[in-house]
Amino acid sequence: MIWRCGARVFDLAERTLVMGIVNVTPDSFSDGGRYLEPGAAIARCRELVAAGADLIDVGAESTRPGSLPVPAAEQRRRLEPVLVALADVPVSVDTSNAEVAEAALALGACAVNDVTALADPAMAGVVARAGAGLVLMHMRGTPRTMQADPAYGDVVAEVADFLRQRLAAAHAGGVARECIALDPGIGFGKKVEHSVQLLAATSVLAALGQPVLVGASRKSFLGALTGESDPARRHEASLAAAAIAALEGARILRVHDVGATVPVVRIADAVRAARSARAR
Repeated sequence: MIWRCGARVFDLAERTLVMGIVNVTPDSFSDGGRYLEPGAAIARCRELVAAGADLIDVGAESTRPGSLPVPAAEQRRRLEPVLVALADVPVSVDTSNAEVAEAALALGACAVNDVTALADPAMAGVVARAGAGLVLMHMRGTPRTMQADPAYGDVVAEVADFLRQRLAAAHAGGVARECIALDPGIGFGKKVEHSVQLLAATSVLAALGQPVLVGASRKSFLGALTGESDPARRHEASLAAAAIAALEGARILRVHDVGATVPVVRIADAVRAARSARAR
Protein backbone atom coordinates (compact mmCIF):
# COMPACT_ATOMS: atom_id res chain seq x y z
CA MET A 1 0.00 0.00 0.00
CA ILE A 2 1.25 3.47 -0.88
CA TRP A 3 0.03 7.02 -0.38
CA ARG A 4 1.02 9.33 -3.22
CA CYS A 5 1.30 13.00 -2.32
CA GLY A 6 2.51 14.83 -5.40
CA ALA A 7 6.12 13.85 -6.05
CA ARG A 8 6.33 12.10 -2.67
CA VAL A 9 5.31 8.48 -2.36
CA PHE A 10 4.95 7.04 1.13
CA ASP A 11 5.35 3.26 1.46
CA LEU A 12 2.70 2.35 4.01
CA ALA A 13 3.50 -1.34 3.90
CA GLU A 14 6.88 -0.53 5.42
CA ARG A 15 5.62 1.36 8.49
CA THR A 16 2.90 3.56 9.90
CA LEU A 17 3.41 7.26 9.19
CA VAL A 18 3.47 9.81 11.99
CA MET A 19 1.93 13.17 11.03
CA GLY A 20 2.82 16.03 13.35
CA ILE A 21 0.25 18.73 14.16
CA VAL A 22 1.00 22.45 14.03
CA ASN A 23 -1.90 24.91 14.21
CA VAL A 24 -1.23 28.51 13.18
CA THR A 25 -4.41 29.60 14.92
CA PRO A 26 -5.30 31.56 18.05
CA ASP A 27 -8.00 29.12 19.17
CA SER A 28 -7.25 25.44 18.44
CA PHE A 29 -8.25 23.21 21.34
CA SER A 30 -4.74 22.14 22.39
CA ASP A 31 -2.05 24.43 20.96
CA GLY A 32 -4.10 27.49 19.94
CA GLY A 33 -2.01 30.65 20.05
CA ARG A 34 1.33 28.92 20.62
CA TYR A 35 2.31 28.87 16.95
CA LEU A 36 0.33 31.76 15.48
CA GLU A 37 3.54 33.73 14.93
CA PRO A 38 5.32 32.36 11.81
CA GLY A 39 8.71 31.97 13.46
CA ALA A 40 7.25 29.88 16.27
CA ALA A 41 5.30 27.73 13.80
CA ILE A 42 8.34 27.13 11.60
CA ALA A 43 10.49 26.23 14.59
CA ARG A 44 7.83 23.81 15.86
CA CYS A 45 7.57 22.12 12.45
CA ARG A 46 11.35 21.68 12.35
CA GLU A 47 11.28 20.29 15.88
CA LEU A 48 8.66 17.69 14.94
CA VAL A 49 10.59 16.63 11.83
CA ALA A 50 13.71 16.17 13.96
CA ALA A 51 11.63 14.07 16.38
CA GLY A 52 10.66 11.70 13.57
CA ALA A 53 7.56 13.12 11.90
CA ASP A 54 7.08 11.84 8.35
CA LEU A 55 5.01 14.89 7.45
CA ILE A 56 3.51 17.94 9.15
CA ASP A 57 -0.17 18.89 9.09
CA VAL A 58 -0.42 22.69 9.22
CA GLY A 59 -3.80 24.31 9.73
CA ALA A 60 -4.88 27.96 9.83
CA GLU A 61 -8.49 27.39 10.90
CA SER A 62 -9.55 25.78 14.14
CA THR A 63 -12.06 22.94 13.88
CA ARG A 64 -12.59 22.51 17.62
CA PRO A 65 -16.21 22.18 18.76
CA GLY A 66 -17.99 25.50 18.44
CA SER A 67 -15.40 27.12 16.18
CA LEU A 68 -16.37 29.38 13.30
CA PRO A 69 -14.98 29.47 9.74
CA VAL A 70 -11.90 31.58 8.99
CA PRO A 71 -11.93 33.56 5.72
CA ALA A 72 -9.74 32.19 2.95
CA ALA A 73 -7.62 35.34 2.83
CA GLU A 74 -6.80 35.07 6.53
CA GLN A 75 -5.97 31.37 6.25
CA ARG A 76 -3.62 32.15 3.36
CA ARG A 77 -1.98 35.00 5.30
CA ARG A 78 -1.27 32.68 8.24
CA LEU A 79 -0.02 29.81 6.08
CA GLU A 80 2.16 31.49 3.47
CA PRO A 81 5.30 32.31 5.50
CA VAL A 82 5.26 28.87 7.10
CA LEU A 83 4.89 26.99 3.82
CA VAL A 84 7.57 29.07 2.10
CA ALA A 85 10.03 28.30 4.89
CA LEU A 86 9.21 24.57 4.83
CA ALA A 87 9.71 23.93 1.12
CA ASP A 88 11.96 20.96 1.99
CA VAL A 89 9.45 19.35 4.37
CA PRO A 90 6.43 17.18 3.44
CA VAL A 91 3.48 19.34 4.51
CA SER A 92 -0.23 18.61 4.53
CA VAL A 93 -2.50 21.65 4.70
CA ASP A 94 -5.50 21.24 6.99
CA THR A 95 -8.25 23.12 5.16
CA SER A 96 -11.68 22.53 3.64
CA ASN A 97 -11.43 25.60 1.39
CA ALA A 98 -10.38 24.91 -2.20
CA GLU A 99 -8.92 28.40 -2.64
CA VAL A 100 -6.69 27.93 0.39
CA ALA A 101 -5.73 24.43 -0.72
CA GLU A 102 -4.76 25.61 -4.20
CA ALA A 103 -2.56 28.38 -2.79
CA ALA A 104 -0.93 26.01 -0.29
CA LEU A 105 -0.20 23.39 -2.93
CA ALA A 106 1.36 26.07 -5.15
CA LEU A 107 3.63 26.99 -2.22
CA GLY A 108 4.85 23.41 -1.81
CA ALA A 109 2.32 21.53 0.32
CA CYS A 110 1.95 17.96 -0.91
CA ALA A 111 -1.43 16.98 0.57
CA VAL A 112 -4.77 18.40 1.69
CA ASN A 113 -6.45 17.28 4.90
CA ASP A 114 -10.13 18.08 4.31
CA VAL A 115 -12.31 17.59 7.39
CA THR A 116 -15.44 18.14 5.30
CA ALA A 117 -14.58 15.48 2.70
CA LEU A 118 -15.09 17.71 -0.37
CA ALA A 119 -17.91 19.92 0.84
CA ASP A 120 -16.27 22.58 -1.33
CA PRO A 121 -17.16 21.34 -4.85
CA ALA A 122 -13.93 22.78 -6.26
CA MET A 123 -11.67 20.81 -3.91
CA ALA A 124 -11.43 17.55 -5.89
CA GLY A 125 -10.33 19.40 -9.01
CA VAL A 126 -7.69 21.38 -7.11
CA VAL A 127 -6.24 18.22 -5.60
CA ALA A 128 -6.44 16.24 -8.84
CA ARG A 129 -4.65 18.90 -10.88
CA ALA A 130 -1.82 19.00 -8.36
CA GLY A 131 -1.62 15.22 -8.02
CA ALA A 132 -1.66 15.86 -4.28
CA GLY A 133 -2.55 13.58 -1.42
CA LEU A 134 -6.03 13.93 0.04
CA VAL A 135 -7.49 13.00 3.42
CA LEU A 136 -11.28 12.60 3.49
CA MET A 137 -12.73 12.82 7.00
CA HIS A 138 -16.15 12.03 8.42
CA MET A 139 -17.85 14.76 10.42
CA ARG A 140 -21.50 15.01 11.48
CA GLY A 141 -22.50 18.65 10.98
CA THR A 142 -19.95 21.47 11.16
CA PRO A 143 -17.38 22.32 13.83
CA ARG A 144 -19.87 24.83 15.23
CA THR A 145 -22.72 22.30 15.51
CA MET A 146 -21.11 18.85 15.50
CA GLN A 147 -21.32 18.15 19.24
CA ALA A 148 -25.00 19.06 19.54
CA ASP A 149 -26.10 15.59 20.66
CA PRO A 150 -24.76 13.47 17.76
CA ALA A 151 -26.68 10.21 17.29
CA TYR A 152 -26.03 7.07 15.25
CA GLY A 153 -27.71 3.73 14.80
CA ASP A 154 -24.41 1.98 14.03
CA VAL A 155 -21.58 4.50 14.05
CA VAL A 156 -19.05 2.19 12.40
CA ALA A 157 -21.36 1.21 9.55
CA GLU A 158 -22.52 4.79 8.99
CA VAL A 159 -19.00 6.24 8.98
CA ALA A 160 -17.77 3.49 6.67
CA ASP A 161 -20.66 4.11 4.27
CA PHE A 162 -20.00 7.87 4.26
CA LEU A 163 -16.29 7.39 3.58
CA ARG A 164 -17.06 4.91 0.81
CA GLN A 165 -19.32 7.49 -0.85
CA ARG A 166 -16.81 10.32 -0.49
CA LEU A 167 -14.04 8.10 -1.85
CA ALA A 168 -16.17 7.48 -4.94
CA ALA A 169 -16.85 11.23 -5.27
CA ALA A 170 -13.15 12.07 -5.03
CA HIS A 171 -12.27 9.44 -7.61
CA ALA A 172 -15.03 10.70 -9.91
CA GLY A 173 -13.57 14.19 -9.48
CA GLY A 174 -10.24 13.05 -10.84
CA VAL A 175 -8.31 12.21 -7.67
CA ALA A 176 -6.32 8.99 -8.06
CA ARG A 177 -7.17 6.31 -5.51
CA GLU A 178 -3.50 5.98 -4.53
CA CYS A 179 -3.65 9.63 -3.39
CA ILE A 180 -6.60 9.18 -1.01
CA ALA A 181 -6.58 8.40 2.71
CA LEU A 182 -9.67 8.07 4.92
CA ASP A 183 -10.22 9.45 8.43
CA PRO A 184 -13.14 8.33 10.65
CA GLY A 185 -13.17 11.73 12.35
CA ILE A 186 -12.77 10.66 15.95
CA GLY A 187 -14.23 13.41 18.11
CA PHE A 188 -15.94 15.19 15.21
CA GLY A 189 -19.67 14.90 15.79
CA LYS A 190 -19.12 11.89 18.04
CA LYS A 191 -19.92 11.08 21.65
CA VAL A 192 -17.30 9.30 23.76
CA GLU A 193 -18.72 5.87 22.99
CA HIS A 194 -18.74 6.61 19.25
CA SER A 195 -15.06 7.55 19.26
CA VAL A 196 -14.17 4.42 21.21
CA GLN A 197 -16.16 2.22 18.82
CA LEU A 198 -14.45 3.77 15.79
CA LEU A 199 -11.00 3.33 17.31
CA ALA A 200 -11.81 -0.32 17.98
CA ALA A 201 -13.08 -0.72 14.40
CA THR A 202 -10.03 0.70 12.62
CA SER A 203 -9.55 -2.62 10.83
CA VAL A 204 -13.13 -2.44 9.49
CA LEU A 205 -12.42 0.94 7.94
CA ALA A 206 -9.07 -0.28 6.58
CA ALA A 207 -11.03 -2.94 4.70
CA LEU A 208 -12.32 -0.16 2.44
CA GLY A 209 -8.97 -0.50 0.72
CA GLN A 210 -7.48 2.93 1.40
CA PRO A 211 -4.96 4.06 4.03
CA VAL A 212 -6.72 5.00 7.26
CA LEU A 213 -5.62 8.10 9.18
CA VAL A 214 -6.52 8.26 12.86
CA GLY A 215 -6.34 11.50 14.82
CA ALA A 216 -7.10 10.79 18.47
CA SER A 217 -4.31 12.85 20.03
CA ARG A 218 -5.33 14.78 23.17
CA LYS A 219 -9.02 14.66 22.25
CA SER A 220 -11.84 15.10 24.73
CA PHE A 221 -12.99 11.47 24.63
CA LEU A 222 -9.61 10.53 26.12
CA GLY A 223 -10.17 13.08 28.87
CA ALA A 224 -13.63 11.68 29.53
CA LEU A 225 -12.19 8.19 29.90
CA THR A 226 -9.28 9.21 32.12
CA GLY A 227 -10.71 12.15 34.02
CA GLU A 228 -8.11 14.55 32.62
CA SER A 229 -9.61 17.89 31.63
CA ASP A 230 -6.37 19.50 30.37
CA PRO A 231 -5.62 18.42 26.77
CA ALA A 232 -1.89 18.86 27.33
CA ARG A 233 -2.01 16.28 30.13
CA ARG A 234 -3.58 13.54 27.99
CA HIS A 235 -0.14 12.33 26.94
CA GLU A 236 -0.30 8.70 28.05
CA ALA A 237 -3.87 8.31 26.84
CA SER A 238 -2.87 9.65 23.42
CA LEU A 239 -0.01 7.17 23.19
CA ALA A 240 -2.36 4.31 24.09
CA ALA A 241 -4.78 5.37 21.37
CA ALA A 242 -1.94 5.63 18.85
CA ALA A 243 -0.72 2.13 19.66
CA ILE A 244 -4.22 0.66 19.35
CA ALA A 245 -4.88 2.44 16.06
CA ALA A 246 -1.59 1.28 14.53
CA LEU A 247 -2.09 -2.28 15.73
CA GLU A 248 -5.61 -2.33 14.29
CA GLY A 249 -4.55 -1.14 10.84
CA ALA A 250 -4.22 2.65 10.76
CA ARG A 251 -1.43 3.68 8.39
CA ILE A 252 -1.19 7.37 9.32
CA LEU A 253 -1.41 8.81 12.84
CA ARG A 254 -2.00 12.53 13.34
CA VAL A 255 -0.43 13.48 16.69
CA HIS A 256 0.87 16.34 18.79
CA ASP A 257 3.63 14.42 20.63
CA VAL A 258 5.72 13.06 17.77
CA GLY A 259 8.85 12.09 19.67
CA ALA A 260 6.95 9.90 22.13
CA THR A 261 4.65 8.44 19.48
CA VAL A 262 7.33 7.22 17.05
CA PRO A 263 8.73 4.40 19.24
CA VAL A 264 5.22 3.37 20.31
CA VAL A 265 4.20 3.02 16.69
CA ARG A 266 7.31 1.05 15.79
CA ILE A 267 6.45 -1.54 18.45
CA ALA A 268 2.85 -1.69 17.24
CA ASP A 269 4.06 -2.14 13.65
CA ALA A 270 6.32 -5.02 14.70
CA VAL A 271 3.50 -6.74 16.59
CA ARG A 272 1.09 -6.29 13.69
CA ALA A 273 3.64 -7.72 11.26
CA ALA A 274 4.24 -10.71 13.52
CA ARG A 275 0.53 -11.31 13.88
CA SER A 276 0.11 -11.15 10.10
CA ALA A 277 2.99 -13.57 9.51
CA ARG A 278 1.53 -16.05 12.00
CA ALA A 279 -1.88 -15.85 10.27
CA ARG A 280 -0.26 -16.83 6.96
